[in-house]
This record gives sequence, structure tokens and C-alpha cells, in this order.
Amino acid sequence: MAETHVLFVEDDDVIREATQLALERDGFAVTAMPDGLSGLEAFRARQPDIALLDVMLPGMDGVSLCRRIRDESTVPVIMLSARADSIDVVLGLEAGADDYVTKPFDGAVLMARIRAVLRRFENAGGAAGGDAGERGGRAERGLLAFGDLEVDTEGMEVRRGGAPVALTPTEMRLLLEFSSAPGTVLSRDKLLERVWDYGWGGDTRVVDVHVQRLRAKIGQDRIETVRGFGYKLRA
Repeated sequence: MAETHVLFVEDDDVIREATQLALERDGFAVTAMPDGLSGLEAFRARQPDIALLDVMLPGMDGVSLCRRIRDESTVPVIMLSARADSIDVVLGLEAGADDYVTKPFDGAVLMARIRAVLRRFENAGGAAGGDAGERGGRAERGLLAFGDLEVDTEGMEVRRGGAPVALTPTEMRLLLEFSSAPGTVLSRDKLLERVWDYGWGGDTRVVDVHVQRLRAKIGQDRIETVRGFGYKLRA
């Protein structure tokens, strides 16, 4: 089985080298780059399985690099930010990142986040996690329709008004959760658990930004905010 290839872009030499060693000890193949421009070149040349991008990078910052990667690929992206309350976290998620980790980070936490994102990416062609019986057996439903929105749960395709809609694996898993129970309010914590594999909890901004990204693609009024409780898909 081929090693999972990680592109790691970090300008701090100590963090870059230490993290690369930790990733390699954990069985990953790593391409480490010190700035955004070389990171973009490495991404195009190596086609990694996942990208870890520091927000603050010379030449091209991590948010811009994430946006460039997302223009070309749906490969999973995790942003690394020095501050949990930084606007850079939201900007990174809006640029297309799937998740983020704050620095200084625990190696075990980073590995867990990487594996969770990779599982989400690998399972995007199937059910969005959890027990099939509990969710109603998506695979048997086939084509689901919500107004002009069609979700093919077997072919993993989405159409709006007959036109294809390109979703990232995380956006697809989020839509599958909503479409499995239209009209049912799903809390942010429940979505973190089901979509992001955060059984231990996480930052709900990740959910909010991804919902906004999904709304922009399938229709702003398709997902309703239920204040104080979460979100639901309009049936």
C-alpha cells in the first residue's frame, strides 16, 4: 500500500523539520516547503494526498495558497494558525480549507486531524459516516430531490437546476448529512461529530463557514439557520 503523501508548507525551520520527522515516523511521506510559492510548485509537481499550510507564509500567504490549490483540486487542506481567535482561521476556511489546527500543536492532535480529514476524503464516495440503519440507509435512496436540487447518493453527484455542482468531499459529506434527514435540525456539535469526526468536540466556526460555502453552491435559502439549535435542510 502506497504511503500517504503530505505537502507541508511552513516557514519556521524548527517547526517544519520537527513536524516532518514526526509525520515520517508516523508513516507519512512528506514534502516540506518553506514558502507559499515553492509550496504551490511542489503541489503541482507531486500531487500530494493532503496539504498542511501555515497561514503566515512569505511570498504567498497560506490563505492565498489554499485558494490556488482549491482552484485546481479537491485534495484535503488543513490550515495551521498561531491564534485560535484569528480572523485568518475563518479566511482559511472560506478559501476552501477543510480544517485547521492552532499552534503550538500537540503531535497526536495533528495526526488525529490528518487521519480524520483523510477518512472524510476517502469516504466521500459512500455514506457520510455512522450507522446506516440509524441514518436511514442512504445507499438505497439513490436520487434525492429538494426543489431544483438533486443529490445522487450513489454516484456522489449534485445538480442544481440540471447543472452539475462541484463540491469538495467535506461539503458533500455535509450535504449528505442534511439530505439524510430533511427538515430535521442538526446541531453544530452533531455535525462536527458526524462530518469532521470530532467525537471530543471542536470549533463550531468550521461548521458555520462550510455551511456558508455550501449555501453559495446549492442556494442560500436551501439550508435554514435555526437560531440557538443549528441548521436544517428545507424539504
